Amino acid sequence: MTCQPYASARRVFWVVDNGSSHRGQASIDRLEDRWPTLRLIHLPVHASWLNQVKIYFSVVQRKVVSPNDFHSLGDVESRLLDFQQHYEQIATPFEWKFTKNDLNALLERIAAHDHADHTLAA
Repeated sequence: MTCQPYASARRVFWVVDNGSSHRGQASIDRLEDRWPTLRLIHLPVHASWLNQVKIYFSVVQRKVVSPNDFHSLGDVESRLLDFQQHYEQIATPFEWKFTKNDLNALLERIAAHDHADHTLAA
């Protein structure tokens, strides 16, 4: 958040899963108090299929790491790097259905929520 373009952004959205280090309202309060332009957005609790990092690591687990038959850490590193190079060649973008109108509606709901929070605090 201290580096550009985030430091000067009007709003920065962090989309997170419900991991224990950033779950619930306490995490929202802690992070948004620290960085007022930050908006923490939690994925639905049972929506790991939306978490792109989890999806990628699931692919790595199934296609690279299993079975665990490595002779050395060098073998693991080599297989991971080879897979990464291969995956960069074959991966295709995901076609999101989230439209500009959907984003505007979300931003309006967030602004209304922020306004309600400030009204209650006053």
